[in-house]
Amino acid sequence: MAKTDEYDIDLSLKLFVVLTRALQSVEKQVVRDIKKHQLNLTEFAVLELLYHKGDQPIQKIGQKVLLASSSITYVIDKLEQKKWLIRKTNAEDRRVTFASLTSEGKMLMDGIFPEHSQAICRIMGGLTPKEKEEMIVQLKKLGYHAEKMV
Repeated sequence: MAKTDEYDIDLSLKLFVVLTRALQSVEKQVVRDIKKHQLNLTEFAVLELLYHKGDQPIQKIGQKVLLASSSITYVIDKLEQKKWLIRKTNAEDRRVTFASLTSEGKMLMDGIFPEHSQAICRIMGGLTPKEKEEMIVQLKKLGYHAEKMV
């Protein structure tokens, strides 16, 4: 094996470890911020999706927030019990059910999201705006490359 190959392998392994640890550290801080509002990460992800994208088919929510379809029903049930969302049947296709924020859910997110956005900005504060732009480009490139390998 050529020396450059060994160097590239070592760099790739180090990048994987650093990227994983960075993600864990960031996620830990994000979860801490969300828990202040008596929500878990999954509940917040569903509420945030509905808050920004409007009504969504329940069957599609799991894909958008990276949740198994079996888990999404449980989360939707919990949020419905808390009166933060309701289920709506689609008039054109009764097999499709939408999740929709209630007025209480919208008020909750109106109160939480601006503060959460600021917390995310503080968590990402280790990078300048320019570095954030560069990181976004590089991570997308890495992600697209990994996706193509499947």
